Amino acid sequence: MSGEYPTPTLGQRLRYITGATLPSSMSQWVLEDLTGPGATRRYLLRVLVPVIPPLCLFLLIPGPAWMGLAMMALLYLPLIYFAVALTYVFRRHRLAEHGLDPTLADARARARGDAERRDYERRHGRG
Repeated sequence: MSGEYPTPTLGQRLRYITGATLPSSMSQWVLEDLTGPGATRRYLLRVLVPVIPPLCLFLLIPGPAWMGLAMMALLYLPLIYFAVALTYVFRRHRLAEHGLDPTLADARARARGDAERRDYERRHGRG
């Protein structure tokens, strides 16, 4: 993300990651964070990495190690599935929460689809 607009401090970033809203002066940063390159990767890292240490507590349960790993997997695999499935919903919600237009969450995909359609129509004589 570029430095052309105000960026949050470390404390603001930590609160933002945990669900707090940032001041409206940082709307451009929020927009870039939620829709810019790497937005999905950042979202998945923020959701999937913090739960690993608590899941490791299953390894302390007496018994074979595979039992603790199996219990971890029973919780972690559905978390991965739902985190990926709800990425779009989460981004729309966070945009709305910061007073931004939720339709911006898929603006790049729409623009890419429009470009493909124009290219198709140009190649096949419909435009």
